[in-house]
Order: sequence, then C-alpha cells, then structure tokens
Amino acid sequence: MQLFYNQHIKDTDTFFVFDKEESKHIIKVLRKKESDILFVTNGLGFLFKTNISLASDSKCTVNVVSFEKQETPKFNLHLAVAPTKMNERYEWFLEKVTEIGIQEITPIICEHSERKVIKIDRFQKIIESAMKQSLHYYMPKLNEPITFKDFIKKKIDGQKYIAHCEETDKKSLKSELKTNSDITILIGPEGDFSVKEIQLALDNNYNPVSLGNTRLRTETAAVVACHSVVYTNE
Repeated sequence: MQLFYNQHIKDTDTFFVFDKEESKHIIKVLRKKESDILFVTNGLGFLFKTNISLASDSKCTVNVVSFEKQETPKFNLHLAVAPTKMNERYEWFLEKVTEIGIQEITPIICEHSERKVIKIDRFQKIIESAMKQSLHYYMPKLNEPITFKDFIKKKIDGQKYIAHCEETDKKSLKSELKTNSDITILIGPEGDFSVKEIQLALDNNYNPVSLGNTRLRTETAAVVACHSVVYTNE
C-alpha cells in the first residue's frame, strides 16, 4: 500500500482537495487517474481510503470512501537527542526511530555539542517520509532545538532516564523499563554529556542507564533505546 500524508484531511470530510504541489506529484509523477484509490493519513492516527474524482494536476480531488483509526499507543516515548556532527547521521536516526515507533523527538544542545544549527524543516521531511514508508498513521512530534539546561528544567512526568558513558553505577535500560508508561530518555553528543550535565539530570530525577556493553554512537544509542522501549511494550 502506498500511503499519502496530508495534515488537513479530517474524519468529517466527504471529499478532499490536495494542494497544487501534491496534486502535480500524484497526477504527473505517479500518473494516477480518475477512480484510482489513494490511501491518506493525517498523522493523527486516521487512515482514509479515497478515490480520485478529479485528476487535475493543480487540484487533485478525492472522495472519502471510508476511514479507520489506529489505536493510540499506550505509552509515549520522548527521545531528547543531541545533534550529531554529521547531519546525515541524525537524519538516519530520525528515519529509523520513526519506522520503529516513536511519539516525540527533541534536539538538545549540550556542552559538548559540535553542531548547534538545526535544519528543522529538513528533519520534518525525513520523519514524514519514514512515517509513510513504514505505514504509521501517527506523525511523531518534532520539537524545536533547546539547550540541555532549559530542557532539564521542564516538568516531565513518567519514567526519566539519561544514557551516558561515564563509569558510574548504572542499570540496564531494559531492566528498568515499565510498560504502558510515558518515557523520556536523554542521549548525548559524540563527546557525551558533561559531568555537570549528568549531575544536573540526576538532580532532576533522571535515572542513569546503560544501553549495553559497548560504546555506541549517538544515533545508534538513540535507535537502541527506541527499540528497547517499543519491544518492551509489545
């Protein structure tokens, strides 16, 4: 099934008109015709089955045949991950955690962060593409970048963890996870969190955890953490 995304389609709609850019893609690039079936999600859990009633490359119009709503996840996974030096690695992380299943992502700027300029629009497109490819009907929320100090001050409910590389007393993330609960996990930059940042997280009730016996890259650590949470909740 090929999945299209448009945030404006609603469960009360009987028909829907795509904008000019998307219409051109559907009609000119994909060569869709009148009566062809299109499956569309609005990123809010809905899957709409539609058929093309007007095959115009400027305003492709579809009739809504039926719709269904995917069950809301019983947990909310929020990964706060420092940007990587190479943008491609962060984009890979965004793609993979979207495929696996994540609800919220926040880029955090840390003391050891080498990259502090974030292309949020580019990242959003990566997430949208991965959502469609993996047939998810919920669009993960991508937050604006924030400094570690400001993020740690936020009131966050549920389980809170920080994964770092310091040789301190840490438990395995998998052994600590509880099912059906909101979870926030902090993942640092290539140079890891600073000692001050780790202490600040501990002072704000984040529990230190290990993601395994080997040292992982930032993007790999984030994917491992995401998979651990999703697998635990299956």
